[in-house]
Amino acid sequence: MTTDDDALARAAGHGDRDAFAALLARHYDRLFAFAMRLTGARAEAEDLTQDICLALPSKLKSFRGEARFTTWLYRVAVNASHDRRRRAATHAKAADGWGDWEIARRAGDAETRDAVGWLECAMARLKPDLRDTAVLILAEELTQAEAASVLGLSEGTVAWRMSEVKKALRALAEEDQ
Repeated sequence: MTTDDDALARAAGHGDRDAFAALLARHYDRLFAFAMRLTGARAEAEDLTQDICLALPSKLKSFRGEARFTTWLYRVAVNASHDRRRRAATHAKAADGWGDWEIARRAGDAETRDAVGWLECAMARLKPDLRDTAVLILAEELTQAEAASVLGLSEGTVAWRMSEVKKALRALAEEDQ
């Protein structure tokens, strides 16, 4: 005795694996051929058919039998195809945006490299006592009190040196322009 598609679909929707297997055996080739016509490419059709088959068990839970099973299955396939196209368009758009982001990132990296290169050259031109103080405060991120302790100076002297560093760097920047 052959069970009709609607009965198999309802049984599969309630977890009957044999009913699900019977539905796939009956309709897989038709579903794949339909997916092939929707996508126009074998690899895409294979992926779409696989996506549909993976989603079908949960979708069958909502099968109400208002239309023939094949009509319902075509609707599921069309929706899955639309979803794949939307995802592909979103990924393509994101990839384009990623490319723009990467270009901007590289430009930013180049600017940072230039700035760091200039700063390294400028620091080399500072007097050694100013350079030592600047390195401790700016590069090592020590507080003025910590730098004073390392250098064996008062905090006031460290503050004065940092003021001199700023003046010297401004002057070097103006020279280099």
